[in-house]
Amino acid sequence: MAFSRRLFLKTGGLGLLSLGLPPSFLVRAAEGEKSRRNKILVVVFQRGGMDGLNAVVPFKDRSYYSLRPSIAIAEPSSGKDRTIDLDGFYGLHPALAPLTPLFDKGHLAVIHAAGSPDNTRSHFDAQDYMELGTPGVKNTPDGWLNRLLTENKSDRNPFRAVSLTQRLPRILAGKAPALTMTSIEEFRLRDSLLAPALQKVYANIQDPLLRQGGENVFEAMRILKTMESTLPPPSSESYPAGRLGESLKQIGRLIKANIGIEIAFTEIEGWDTHVNEGGAEGQMANRLQELAGALAAFYRDLGDRMDDVALVTLSEFGRTARENGNRGTDHGHANVMFAMGGKIKGGKVYGRWPGLDPGVLYEGRDLALTTDFRAVCGEILSRHLGQKDLKKVFPAYEFAGPPFGIIA
Repeated sequence: MAFSRRLFLKTGGLGLLSLGLPPSFLVRAAEGEKSRRNKILVVVFQRGGMDGLNAVVPFKDRSYYSLRPSIAIAEPSSGKDRTIDLDGFYGLHPALAPLTPLFDKGHLAVIHAAGSPDNTRSHFDAQDYMELGTPGVKNTPDGWLNRLLTENKSDRNPFRAVSLTQRLPRILAGKAPALTMTSIEEFRLRDSLLAPALQKVYANIQDPLLRQGGENVFEAMRILKTMESTLPPPSSESYPAGRLGESLKQIGRLIKANIGIEIAFTEIEGWDTHVNEGGAEGQMANRLQELAGALAAFYRDLGDRMDDVALVTLSEFGRTARENGNRGTDHGHANVMFAMGGKIKGGKVYGRWPGLDPGVLYEGRDLALTTDFRAVCGEILSRHLGQKDLKKVFPAYEFAGPPFGIIA
C-alpha cells in the first residue's frame, strides 16, 4: 500500500473519512467538556466566483442597470422579485430574503467590493491564492487556517479542525492535523479489523506529516470509542436540501456536542454563471436560495451558541460588471463577503464603494477591489479567536489602518 504526501493532501489527510473510515457515532467529550464553550470560526467557500453585484445590489448606482439590461434586479418596491432594501443604497437579492431578519437583528454584516487583490481570472489559481492566504504566491506550503491552528496551540484535540468536504481543502493543508468527513454518520468503522490494520501501516510511514495525520485520526477513534454519551440528536431545524445545508447541519451538531471544535470548513459550488445567469429568478437565484436557507437554518439551530460562532463566506472572485452576450457574466474581480454571528456588528454594509461608471471599472470591466479579504478575516481572527500575531497567518499582508469594527 503506497502512500505519499501528495496522496495525503489529495484524499483529505490520511484519507481520513474520504476512505469511508471511522466510528459509528461522535460523542461528547468527558463530563467536564459539557460546560466548555470555546470560540469557533466557520468558513464557507463559494466555489466558482459568485456574482456579488446581483447578490447585494447597488441599486442607487445607475450604472448597474445600464450594464445589466436583462439580468439586473429591480429596485426596491412593493411586490415580489425586487431588491430587498438594506440601507437606501444596497439591497439583497430576493432569494436572500431568509437573511434579512439576521441583518435587521444586527447579526449579519455585508462587506462589498471585497476579495483577493490578485488579478487572475483562473478559478484554480484564485481559489489557491485565497485558501493559501498569499495572493499571487503559489509556493506557499500551507493554508491560512492551518497556520492559524499551528500558531494557536491548544490541547491536542483531534476535533479542533473539521472539514465537511470530500477532500482536505487547501485552506486546511499543512502541519496541523485536521479531520475530513462528509457526514457524522459516515464517520463509522464498518469493519472493526480495519482500524488495527491501518495502524500497522501508518506505524511504518516515515513521512512525519502522514504519520502525524494518522496519529490524529487514531486518537479521534480512541476518544470516540471510549465515550458513552452520544451526540445531541439530529437537529429538527429545517435545513434546505443540498450539500451546504447538510454540511452546516453536521457542523451545528458538532458544535453543540462541545467536543472542542475551533475551526469548521465547508463549501458550495455552482457559482460560475457564464450563461443564462438569470435575475430575480433562474440559475443564480436558485443557488442564492440554497445559501440563504442554509445560513439562516444554521443560525436558528445554534440559538445562543451563535455568540461563540463567527461565520464568514469567501468566493475566489466576482463577475464582470457588464453582462455578456449569453445573458450571463464572466470572471471578474471584487465581490461580496458575508459575516454572521452573535457578536458580529451587522445590520450594515461595510467597505468603500468604488462605483460602476465605465471610467472607474477595474481593467475597464470589473468592480474594483477596495477591501482585501485578509483584512476582514484578520479582524475576525484577532477579535474573535484572540490571534495576536496576524503576520503569522497572513505573512505577506500589511494590516494598515483602523479595523472595520465588524465584530464585538
